[in-house]
Amino acid sequence: MSTLSVTIITHNEEKNIIPCLESAQWADEIVVLDSNSTDRTVELARQYTDRVFSVPWQGFGKNKNQAIDEARMQWIFVLDADERLSPALRQEITAIVQADGPADGYRVPRRNHFCGRFIKRLGWYPDYSIRLFRKANGRFVEREVHESVVINGRIGTLQHPMLHYTYTSVSDFVLRLDRYSGLAAQELLKQGKKPVFGELLWRPFLTFLKLYFLQLGFLEGRDGYTLAFLYSTYTFLKYYKFRELRCQPAANGGQPA
Repeated sequence: MSTLSVTIITHNEEKNIIPCLESAQWADEIVVLDSNSTDRTVELARQYTDRVFSVPWQGFGKNKNQAIDEARMQWIFVLDADERLSPALRQEITAIVQADGPADGYRVPRRNHFCGRFIKRLGWYPDYSIRLFRKANGRFVEREVHESVVINGRIGTLQHPMLHYTYTSVSDFVLRLDRYSGLAAQELLKQGKKPVFGELLWRPFLTFLKLYFLQLGFLEGRDGYTLAFLYSTYTFLKYYKFRELRCQPAANGGQPA
């Protein structure tokens, strides 16, 4: 019978790690790859698994691939510390692993929460992401940010969503906004992109237009407007920082906070 490893990368996740691990403890193995945590993340993780590794930060894609390399089971489920596996999703995953397929990788929908409530629009649901796959057939593309899994083989889709408790407040979003916009700017630089005239004006505007109107963010009330505005700010910062990077030596990879 096939077996499953759940892999998680962490950095200062003591507020999230226990409910995350509790939702995954049914798996055959849990692998936690921690990078420079200064809180109780490692201590708490070791209460649930002896497969806890402390490694330097090399970027989201590289660290997630390293966690996969440490896994010993045939199937992998990649979980973030602020995500949870619901009972229905666990049953669906178990059935696939026990049957050993039929696909080689599976997209999983996510129920994303912002400021304590589930957001249905702005592209936040179903927000598919490949998370379940055969270890031999899946690998993360090693990008600075927005890393994703590439599957060598057939891809299926699961029905039951993960629960993603992402930004707990606007302040939480703003703190991560600076970090992720910087990483995205570094990725633009690595790809050899060039600035486009006027994009600091029209790119943020188009981001807001897409999220608030085309993806029906206005139906989410105040939270929909807030998210559309924050993502347009993210777009501005990403391309502004990209211009800054072009005027100085290439920046080193960021450390998650």
